[in-house]
Amino acid sequence: MYLPSDYDDAGRLKVPMLFWAVLVLQARTWVLFVIAGASREQGSTLLALFYPDRDAFWPGLCVGLPAALAFLLSGRRHQWPRLWKAWRGVLVATQLWLILWQALLWWQGEAVTGMTLALLIADLYALWWLLTSPRLRACFHGETL
Repeated sequence: MYLPSDYDDAGRLKVPMLFWAVLVLQARTWVLFVIAGASREQGSTLLALFYPDRDAFWPGLCVGLPAALAFLLSGRRHQWPRLWKAWRGVLVATQLWLILWQALLWWQGEAVTGMTLALLIADLYALWWLLTSPRLRACFHGETL
């Protein structure tokens, strides 16, 4: 079903590259936080550009926490197979929450911009992919060579 190059040295199926992109999408506030911290002088300006309402920053960090933990857990998935298997559901729930949160913000009167619309489309695609990718499902269920 999969090529030998799709497996790592331990015989575990490698996580697809799109998985890492989905994690970055979910942890986008964390990525912005790290970039703002790295650019000391422009850090607060950068945060103000993406988060003019400072109250939205902290929930963004909370929502990105499961993705940040998935980055760490992915390298140790053989040590905690039950946790790793369950983590796909956590990521799906997080993705669904991101979509609902954006819809709620729009319903409360936040302006619909090109950026927020693009993020919503990316979030919808990420949710669809998390739910339907057979290779990702096989990675979370511990398929080995």
